[in-house]
Amino acid sequence: MQLHDVHQGIHKNKKRKRVGRGTGSGHGKTSSKGHKGHSSRQGFKLSPIFEGGQMPLARRVPKRGFFNGAFKKHYAIVNLGDLDAKFDPGAVVDERALRESGLVKGQEFDGIKILGDGEIAKPLEIHATKFSGPAAAKIVAAGGKAIVVPYKPHAVRLGDKAEAK
Repeated sequence: MQLHDVHQGIHKNKKRKRVGRGTGSGHGKTSSKGHKGHSSRQGFKLSPIFEGGQMPLARRVPKRGFFNGAFKKHYAIVNLGDLDAKFDPGAVVDERALRESGLVKGQEFDGIKILGDGEIAKPLEIHATKFSGPAAAKIVAAGGKAIVVPYKPHAVRLGDKAEAK
């Protein structure tokens, strides 16, 4: 054997198995799925946690403690520095204004929280679900108002329909 013969016939990419292409292919007729049964049917997908009828590990392991993740709140975060850059003095900043300015996007949150990152020099009237302590202090120091309002999901979209009538 010569050194240049070592890699002869070895290919980097293996061709995929082409099933259901006739009896001569060796993988025809039932396409290597056998006869009948749920795994032979079209659209069959095996769950990644399925263990062949055995009780799955996720159900065998004992559960302890308390999980509060289902009740956790997710807030859209807005920093004071962003508000100072986007809005004019004396403006009313609510959810609609934040969405129009592009600071809040999407519907998958439980309210808007204003954080005190950055400085604010303009007096703004800000309506939000929550304020951090430093944020509220900075807003009042700049001559503005920090007004806590309850969050209503999709209120902006419902408001658009009401105004259109």
